[in-house]
Amino acid sequence: MSWADEIGGDEETLSELIEASRTPDGRRARLHELADTLYLLPASPSHLLLLRLRLLRNLLAGDELNQYAFIERSGPSVVAASVLSFPSLAPDAARAALQALGNTALAGEFHRDAVWEALFPEALLEFAGVRDAGVLDPLCMVLDTCCGGEGGRQRLNELCHEDLGLPILVQVVNTASQVEHKEEWLEWLLFKVCVEEQKFETLFNALCSNDVECTDNGEYNAKHAFLLGTLSMCLNNHPKEVTVSDSFAHHVFNVHKHAAETVDFTHRGTSPLPTGCPAVDILGYTLQLLRDICAWESPSSETQSPVDSLLQTGLVKRLLKYLGELEPPSTIRKSMAKGQGDNHPALEGAKVCPYIGYRRDLVAVIANCLHGRKKVQDEIRQLGGVLLLLQQCVIDEDNPYLREWGLLAVKNLLEENEENQKEVSELEMQEPVITPEIANIGLKVEIDKETGRPKLVNTSDVSISALK
Repeated sequence: MSWADEIGGDEETLSELIEASRTPDGRRARLHELADTLYLLPASPSHLLLLRLRLLRNLLAGDELNQYAFIERSGPSVVAASVLSFPSLAPDAARAALQALGNTALAGEFHRDAVWEALFPEALLEFAGVRDAGVLDPLCMVLDTCCGGEGGRQRLNELCHEDLGLPILVQVVNTASQVEHKEEWLEWLLFKVCVEEQKFETLFNALCSNDVECTDNGEYNAKHAFLLGTLSMCLNNHPKEVTVSDSFAHHVFNVHKHAAETVDFTHRGTSPLPTGCPAVDILGYTLQLLRDICAWESPSSETQSPVDSLLQTGLVKRLLKYLGELEPPSTIRKSMAKGQGDNHPALEGAKVCPYIGYRRDLVAVIANCLHGRKKVQDEIRQLGGVLLLLQQCVIDEDNPYLREWGLLAVKNLLEENEENQKEVSELEMQEPVITPEIANIGLKVEIDKETGRPKLVNTSDVSISALK
């Protein structure tokens, strides 16, 4: 029986061939028959189409000869046309097709160019519309792989084109947000588009164009929150593998400021991120992005860190303002409420945390901004923020790890800054101002007997190392 007869046969025979093609030897043994598989593909009924696509996927997995034969026989166009010819695009078939195309694109520039030419933009847009996580992952693999390499920049520009490629990205984010897809191919693709190519603002705005799902007075929706959450995850997981631009940092800060104007700070949040409220989630994810941006260190001494650019826009002053408007942490609130119930004057009109961890995230950004920057240390003192940061060095029921971040912030605030150390030493003598919790934060300013100058002493058992 010929190979063509075999692959045109029943499901059992195809399943056996798929199994045999899982190994490198099995793939090499079938090289000369790849054309027959492609020949039969367009006329395949749905149940055989899926099996033949899986066979192709295996044959193209890392086998250079098969990959070249596939391109020479217009394989990408044949596969796309065969799958998309059905009235209803089956997720399993779409997934197998994209896996086969992704395996091909990994082979090199020649292959990426052929895959892109066959799919962009119509086929990619149809694949992006399939609401299935199993389809989305190989789709992102194809997009990300094609947007890499020698010709990747040109293809990435086409993908970000307002009329051609941008609808594909919008569909990808829409599908991903609905199926809660968070795999690495998606992370890398969105980070490449939004950060490396500085198309964040373009994609962010496109997610709300003519969108009836937009909430918060038409400002934000779940797709905006999902995009920011994905970018935050990527930056947090791969801090040494990505490059952050000033442009991206400023866009994130601008979105954060706008979100802070729309969130209801009179309603205490009862869950961490994501909360399900787009504006609150965007507020939180932008803070977490700013935290990691401010911790990011450029691999080159010639490249300025984006935090230096952010600081010139009033980042620290704004964050201190937000922090000062909040009610005190729960530990301090309980101390203040003794004998006065909940009617303490300092609690009247104070804002509350809209999600669990909001205060911690504010302090974390400030802590990272302070690291090694005397100008920021002095700015906080001049803005009257020293006592405010000291008050964050306590346990807060609604902000896990607040004390640790508070300690790091105060350590960075006082390190090698005599003016700030002196102010803390003076505050320590004002017992009516300092609560017992603040007095025992684990950091103490003492006068050095030899130099007569104030010095910072760590008396806490809490490790004050860099946090992320």
